[in-house]
Amino acid sequence: MSPPTPDGLCVLVADDEAPARRRLVDLLRADPSVARIVEASDGRMAVQAILADKPDLLFLDIQMPELTGLEVIETVGVARMPLTVFVTAYDQHALRAFEANALDYLLKPYSDERMEATLARVRTRLDDHRLRALGQDVLRSLAAPRAAETRRDLLAVKSAGTTRFVRIPDIDWIEGAGVYVNLHVDGKQVLHRASLTELEAVLDPLRFVRIHRSAIVNLDRIAHLETTTHGEFDAILKDGSRTRVSRTYRATLEQRLGQPL
Repeated sequence: MSPPTPDGLCVLVADDEAPARRRLVDLLRADPSVARIVEASDGRMAVQAILADKPDLLFLDIQMPELTGLEVIETVGVARMPLTVFVTAYDQHALRAFEANALDYLLKPYSDERMEATLARVRTRLDDHRLRALGQDVLRSLAAPRAAETRRDLLAVKSAGTTRFVRIPDIDWIEGAGVYVNLHVDGKQVLHRASLTELEAVLDPLRFVRIHRSAIVNLDRIAHLETTTHGEFDAILKDGSRTRVSRTYRATLEQRLGQPL
C-alpha cells in the first residue's frame, strides 16, 4: 500500500446498512486527518471503489450482498488492498479477518473510544509506511552515484596472454555470443568475455541502448532505422551493420530518442 498524500486520507466505508455507514462517516468527518470519504453499499461496489479510488483505509463489513467482505479481499487480492478494518456484528469472523491481514476488527456496536483507538493504530501503521518509503528513497539516492561510478571509459579485453584496452565511446555496437560478446569497433570485431547484461550495467545509458536481447548499440552510431516487412525495425549503423530492434526493447529505444517509431 502506498503512503497517503499530504492532503490527507482517502477512506472507503463499505457496509450494506445505511445507519452503520452514517455512524462511521460521522466519526471520520470529525478526524482532521481524513480528507475524503467514499461509500459502498455492497461487495461489488467496494471492489470497484478500491480499484478506482485507491483508498488509504477501508472499513469493511463482512456480511454484505453481492460479495462478502472476505470475498472482496479475494477478488481484489491481498497485495492490492488498502489498510483494512473489519466492521461486523458477528465475532465468529474475527479469526478469518486477521488471517486476511486486517489491521483491526470493530465489533458492532462499538464506542467512540474504540473507534479512536482504531484510528490511532491506522496512523501508526501509515507512519511506518512513510518511514519505510523515506528509507527506500534515501537508499536509491545513495545508490545512484555508486552506479555512475561503475561506468568507465575503457574495457580491458584479455586474449592470448595480452590485454587490449578498448575505448567504450569508440564501440559501434555489441553483439551477444553466450558468455562472450563481440565488440564492433571501427569495422573490426573484438571478442570479450562478458555477458550483455554485465556490460549494460556499466555502460552510459545516455549513449548505449539495448535494442535486442543480443544487441546493444551506440546511439551516436545509428545512421537510420529501416522498416521491415513485419512492421518491425532494423537499426542501420554508420559502419553498414544491421541489427534488429525487437518489440521487447522498442519502447526503450523510443524513450531514448524522445519520439515514437
